[in-house]
Amino acid sequence: MIIQPRVRGFICLTSHPEGTAAHVKQQIDYVKSKGEIKNGPKKVLVIGASTGFGLASRISAAFGSEAATIGVFFEKPAAPGKPGTAGWYNSAAFEKQAQEAGLYAKSINGDAFSDEVKKQTIALIKEDLGQVDLVVYSLASPRRTHPKTGVAHASVLKPIGQAFTNKTVDFHAGVVSDISIQPVENEEDINNTVAVMGGEDWKFWIEALKEAGVLAEGVKTVAYSYIGPELTYPIYRNGTIGKAKDDLEATVPVLNDLLADLNGVSYVSVNKALVTQSSSAIPVVPLYISLLYKVMKAKGIHEGTIEQMQRLFAERLYNDVTPALDEKGRIRVDDLEMREDVQAEVAQLWEEATTENLEEISDIAGYRNDFFNLFGFNIDQIDYEAETNEVVNVPSIQA
Repeated sequence: MIIQPRVRGFICLTSHPEGTAAHVKQQIDYVKSKGEIKNGPKKVLVIGASTGFGLASRISAAFGSEAATIGVFFEKPAAPGKPGTAGWYNSAAFEKQAQEAGLYAKSINGDAFSDEVKKQTIALIKEDLGQVDLVVYSLASPRRTHPKTGVAHASVLKPIGQAFTNKTVDFHAGVVSDISIQPVENEEDINNTVAVMGGEDWKFWIEALKEAGVLAEGVKTVAYSYIGPELTYPIYRNGTIGKAKDDLEATVPVLNDLLADLNGVSYVSVNKALVTQSSSAIPVVPLYISLLYKVMKAKGIHEGTIEQMQRLFAERLYNDVTPALDEKGRIRVDDLEMREDVQAEVAQLWEEATTENLEEISDIAGYRNDFFNLFGFNIDQIDYEAETNEVVNVPSIQA
């Protein structure tokens, strides 16, 4: 079939198998160009492995240190006349590239929040790898059915305490406007968001893996967070999502205690603002990112998702010394984004941004391009007018 992008708001409803494969290959080529990640991981579990930081982590481990990887994700397979999700195609492309390079790669498609998928994953580790020495937790889901209570929790994206009004942009149309978001009305919304996006499930995973004996001596585990500039605080860091991130970060000392007898360690890495399926949904953030890209590209310090994860692995997690942590015990690979000169210029551009000058003072074109790249579109070498085979399988899937 011929597959073109169909967009609804911040979601692209279609994805292109050849385009996603080319995008995955670009990321692999970047990691290979950086050379070996010395003393890197060798047996890796990535929970949330099909897109964004999780996919980039899997690529960095596999092609930076020749690691065997197991990826867990929840994606829609391709079917005749119906393209699969971008994450499905990403995973198929990753496995194909890994196998061609002689690397072990298998995947599990299912609800990572469930006890069932945890048990399935543990069985696969026992059968094929014995133990893992790195666990990456990179789930991004709007809802979670709690495996113990059966309660379905849905996250909300809202400020706390008072309404928030600021600029935002429709990044497809390039229209800058004001948006007002009403605050949460009750504590339940906050609790639900924490239940979905906080640290409890990360803890459940590590507990289950340890109890099963599949964590290696000296195991590391890392989860991802974001802080950002003050202008996004009301909707992000001081809002409902921020409460969930606080909970995620508070899980680190709990996991360190849990892993102490294995000489293991857990980290939260605070990453840079990037175009992801999740970040595109957050009001204010697309405008901020488009201005940030403009400034950082002009300074020659811009990084995409794969650059961030390769640097995290090579310079922080596996650099022969304990990684430098901030005052709250977090790894910071948002250091370039949060440089004073960068933030000062972004703040100035923020005040100036209008629909009329957006194309000139921001990198909204780069934002759009990165957005469509997520779904396999806007890749130079792909002919989007040509027929493509939409049915691409991931042979290793343990359904």
